[in-house]
Amino acid sequence: MENPQVQVTRSFDARGAAAIAPRLRASWQRSERYGVPEDEVVPVFSGAVDTGSLLYECGTEVLRGLQTTLANEPISLMITDSEGLVLSRLCTDASINRSLDRVHLAPGFYFAESNAGTNGLGLALADRAPSLVRASEHYCTDLRGYTCAAVPVLDPLTGALAGSVNLTTWSEQSSGLLLALAQAAAGNTAALMLARASGRIARPTPRGEVFRVYADRVDPGDVPRLSPAWTTAVAEAHTAFGAGRVVAVVGEPGAGKTALAALARRDLRPRERLLNARPPAPDDVDTWLTLWTPELAKDGTCVIVSGVEALPAWAAEELARRFAEVRGGGPAPFVLTAVDAGSVPAALRPLVDLVVELPALRFRPDDVLPLAHHFARRDRGRDVTFTSAASRALTAFDWPENAKQLRRVVREAASRSDVIDTAHLPAEVFSGVGHRLSRLQAMERDEIVRCLSEPGATVVHAAEKLGMGRATLYRKMAQYGLNARQLKS
Repeated sequence: MENPQVQVTRSFDARGAAAIAPRLRASWQRSERYGVPEDEVVPVFSGAVDTGSLLYECGTEVLRGLQTTLANEPISLMITDSEGLVLSRLCTDASINRSLDRVHLAPGFYFAESNAGTNGLGLALADRAPSLVRASEHYCTDLRGYTCAAVPVLDPLTGALAGSVNLTTWSEQSSGLLLALAQAAAGNTAALMLARASGRIARPTPRGEVFRVYADRVDPGDVPRLSPAWTTAVAEAHTAFGAGRVVAVVGEPGAGKTALAALARRDLRPRERLLNARPPAPDDVDTWLTLWTPELAKDGTCVIVSGVEALPAWAAEELARRFAEVRGGGPAPFVLTAVDAGSVPAALRPLVDLVVELPALRFRPDDVLPLAHHFARRDRGRDVTFTSAASRALTAFDWPENAKQLRRVVREAASRSDVIDTAHLPAEVFSGVGHRLSRLQAMERDEIVRCLSEPGATVVHAAEKLGMGRATLYRKMAQYGLNARQLKS
């Protein structure tokens, strides 16, 4: 088989790029790995644009000033967040606004590399560096009519990536000053953020993405060998899909329901295009339905509708009507997921032919270590080792947030070492508490875990260091479900 890198390079060369900058070449290679279509921008919409953030406030103010200077120029000025979500777009040229709407470069849509392939703002966010992408340098042909300059904006207090400033114009326009203007706007935005950051309360990251294309193109060969509980559920779904039946995969949040559905579909139809639709905020349901339901009619496309229990009743009824219209002789072009069979909205239940239940991770302890190795390899880029003490701790934990929590824990641990020991694991892994702790309780638990996990530490020494009696420490350990032996390497 030909090397994918060679294929990408040839494709790039064939489209008129005589001298390929290394960053652009790498971006094209990532775009292909993400599975981004070459001929169209697939809309990835979020119903939650945070217009109250400091980045939005300062960036929009700076761009309004720049817009006054460029009033007669066909240049669209944009602010995005760190994930490529377009927060605002300023432009007085009606023609370019209409054109950008057609390719979904508009507020509420994601334009990261994984969504739209190589483009200015996506490259700036991926590389955290000023980027200029001209005409044919775009991965997607829909974007060849534009030139985009983008510059990342860093949080002036933490240094974290806050978002980007993006300037887009027609490809035939002169781009000489475009990047310089974007750099000036990004610098002014960061400076204004610093001036206004004093006493500002951090806002939570906006949530509510309702539609996305599977960026990792689920590969059955990449999934580790898991327990019979998992493989049986995958086999049930696979058989049902092959028979043209509608499947609802149910289980606790984070258990891997969407991954299971995607794996079974990919195993049955390797070239199928998998999309994932998540429930929006109630006010955004109309937009949500309009955005992705036309995809159901496309050949070789399947939509996994996650968390249907969160849909308003009227939305479930409308969805049931649209699903009924696309039922055919082959595999149904949609899959549902929910927390349990009883939570599937009444309007959708008659469509479901089979419910596949995925047990929570605490009922699949044999899956913990294979998944931990899998997640670590994906995030670290190479295999890591877990010590016997770390393995025991991971296997013994209940994982109330399931595989989602395991991946978060492993990602953090693998970022610190290739050999993961108990010292690299968070305190939560050693706690058997069945309820949420207060902030003060969590701090106390973490400090106890830190003292007990030190080399050579005993309960007596830990109690002295913590300034409490041995009986008190034993009581605290019981309260937080801590086992001293699990904390030892």
